[in-house]
Amino acid sequence: MSLTLILTRHAKSDWSTQTPSDHARPLNARGRKSAGVLGDWIRALPAGQRPQQALSSSAARTRETLALMELSIAETFTERLYLATPEVMLRALQEAEAERVLMLGHNPGIAEFAHQLVDHTPDHARFEDYPTGATTLIQFEICKWSDLRLGTGRVLDFVVPRELLAEPV
Repeated sequence: MSLTLILTRHAKSDWSTQTPSDHARPLNARGRKSAGVLGDWIRALPAGQRPQQALSSSAARTRETLALMELSIAETFTERLYLATPEVMLRALQEAEAERVLMLGHNPGIAEFAHQLVDHTPDHARFEDYPTGATTLIQFEICKWSDLRLGTGRVLDFVVPRELLAEPV
């Protein structure tokens, strides 16, 4: 049996908007468009790779990213994933119940987590810095998330919204 993780950094946020806190910052126009194409990409995955559950930071920009993906899956928003370290993300994922999970978070933690999870990093220039909207599809040969160990994931795909937007329709 295998479990699947889709690890996504929130789409591009709006730094020009006055918000009461970083946590409340929304997406900008590019971010909203990127979230939509990421949703299209995820919905186009084979059924056995599409997520059943989302674990997300409670920040406005991760909530908005997930909403614009239009995935119709169970959603859990938690403060502990806001600017979380890889260790916190690992513990949250180890508590997941679905076989296929989408996790949304923030840099620098999500980039570090992506690197720590996989056995080999993909041959992609943007995996290193994990830009906004970066998404990695990872498979683990385990039966339950509580058995998850770092360095055991196999990258099935890695995308950034800019490439998805550039693809001909």
